[in-house]
Amino acid sequence: MTLTLGPGPLAGRSPADTNYEIDGPKHRLFFEDYPRRMRALVSDHVVLETTRGKLLHETGILPRLYVPIDDIDSDVLEASEHTTHCPFKGDASYWTVKVSGRRIEDALWHYPEPLEPASWLKGYACLYDEAADLWLQEDEPVRGHLRDPYHRVDVLATSRQVMVKAGGEVVAESDRPKLLFETGLAPRVYLLRSDIRPGILERSEKTTVCPYKGNATYWHVKTAGSVVEDAAWSYEAPRPEALAAADHLCFDGEGIEVEVS
Repeated sequence: MTLTLGPGPLAGRSPADTNYEIDGPKHRLFFEDYPRRMRALVSDHVVLETTRGKLLHETGILPRLYVPIDDIDSDVLEASEHTTHCPFKGDASYWTVKVSGRRIEDALWHYPEPLEPASWLKGYACLYDEAADLWLQEDEPVRGHLRDPYHRVDVLATSRQVMVKAGGEVVAESDRPKLLFETGLAPRVYLLRSDIRPGILERSEKTTVCPYKGNATYWHVKTAGSVVEDAAWSYEAPRPEALAAADHLCFDGEGIEVEVS
């Protein structure tokens, strides 16, 4: 979740349980300083490096990093004939990135003459996340998309009683779970491995990346009557924000019931 999605204050529609409305267009733009050192590498070549970046928060879209055009290596850019039109920002022109014999078509875009309400975009360009082989924030790799500075994760210990069932069969019970609260999302319950019935978990090949919590490992849940695939996940080496969830698992999926007192 971000400022611009779901119940965020810059989303297209205010939630029903607010007592305010923002006087402005339904589609909103917010351009703010992002002074961290950012680098994007393609085939080990630094395509861009900046400490003068800006985050564009835009209704319905995850934040995008825009950087001064001067902070992009012009030697790897080739003008493209591709253009797009945004009714809120204007006409975008594109560049193809050429590095070490590779061509990444239409990898960067900018607004040479942005619309007046977004005039501050002039002189900035944006590189698609997936166009780079590696993004570095200071010296740390970016996993998944760039994190929204307004997104928060809290993992709290609780003494609530929790019971997890798979296909009606109890597979875990705990009076010492962790509750994970994440911006814009429903709370999640995480249980210690020792509070899960032995023998029900089978490692899955599935993995996912969360920019805020880390790399998730998935598990099938096996009971006497069924196997629920990818019904549990864990963060084996969570990011600092979710460190308290280490060695815990969360359950969800069809046939999974999580009861919290």
